[in-house]
Amino acid sequence: MTTVLVLAWPNDVPLNTLMVPLMLGSLLLGPRHLPWFVVFLMVMLMLAVGRQEQITVRIVLTIAIVFLLCFIVLVTSFRRSRLGVAGVLGESMLVDLRDRILNQGGIPTLPEGWLAETALRSAGGTPFAGDFVVASRARRDSRVELAVVDVSGKGEQAGTRALLLSGAFGGLLGALPPAEFLPAANDYLLRQDWDEGFATAVHLSLDTATGEFEVRTAGHPPAAQLDAGSGRWTVLQGEGPVLGLIEDAEFTTVRGLLRSGDALLLYTDGLVETPRRDIGMGIDRMLGQAERLLRDGLDGGAARLVDSLGSENDDRALVLVHRR
Repeated sequence: MTTVLVLAWPNDVPLNTLMVPLMLGSLLLGPRHLPWFVVFLMVMLMLAVGRQEQITVRIVLTIAIVFLLCFIVLVTSFRRSRLGVAGVLGESMLVDLRDRILNQGGIPTLPEGWLAETALRSAGGTPFAGDFVVASRARRDSRVELAVVDVSGKGEQAGTRALLLSGAFGGLLGALPPAEFLPAANDYLLRQDWDEGFATAVHLSLDTATGEFEVRTAGHPPAAQLDAGSGRWTVLQGEGPVLGLIEDAEFTTVRGLLRSGDALLLYTDGLVETPRRDIGMGIDRMLGQAERLLRDGLDGGAARLVDSLGSENDDRALVLVHRR
């Protein structure tokens, strides 16, 4: 309709009106049809120019701007052809994938007397992060499996790898015995053969019936346990290499018991590590902050801790597990 108006009344309808269908086409048309639509608009523009009574400097500048926009849309359509969907549909696919990551990080319903919270903040506030959480609980089992993973890179740079790994690790977590999860995750990363494909992780296997737990780390900051009796936090040091670097890697197991009032913290290095500070000092600072912020109760504690620690330029993730 717009092209018809421009051709029918070339002296009354401005040429830049063609920008409207150009913009709509770039949003709604797929990569197969968009280049032909752009070519059609360029032809219509030249026909409209031929019907102008006088070619002024203003018309020349309008033609140049419209041609420049057409060229930009063509370039983006060729890049979009790798995905094979239109702009709006591609964005909705990414949003759906992001929501699936967040849903996988949701903690399953725990028995009465247990509290588990997660908090995730991405670098720069983008919706995609290189840190993610996966959790699993069998319907007829008292054991809960949790894993906090930190993919190499930050924010959107690591978002694509996190999209893939969250689904793979979520499947492994629910299908394998606790001792086999990190070795299987390590083998999976090695098979990807990425240039920057390593990741760190901490894995918690908790029996909610007895409070017994096992923690295994893979190049990741250690978990921390709160002893309600003394009010002190203890770092649960474990050993294990970064995922995706060494074949047949072995991961040590730290076992413990959560009594009434005790708690566990699983977190990523964005909360405790900075270029000018040793990670050990960062962990001490985090535990001091936890002691202060959680003194009046642990409900909502995960979000409070994440918001008070780390930098907005780092991905940050934290899981708080508490036995009431």
